[in-house]
Amino acid sequence: MTSLPAQKLGLKDRGLIHEGSWADIVVFDSPRITDRATYEDPAEYSQGVEYVLVNGQVVFEKGTFTGERPGRILKRQNTPP
Repeated sequence: MTSLPAQKLGLKDRGLIHEGSWADIVVFDSPRITDRATYEDPAEYSQGVEYVLVNGQVVFEKGTFTGERPGRILKRQNTPP
């Protein structure tokens, strides 16, 4: 969610929003965030999440999955001491 975990895991170009970095962003309405998933329906989306961008592409918009799947497996780079 921030650059610190990305740095600790050695994930280059992640965790910050600036030119040249990958855009992994969640836009949400904090007062409306509610988990709607249950044991009977675990795939129910959370309420209050407006947009999710993965690698700069919108994958979730206003309660709907867009069908885009731009994600990829992230491999640890050399971690700082």
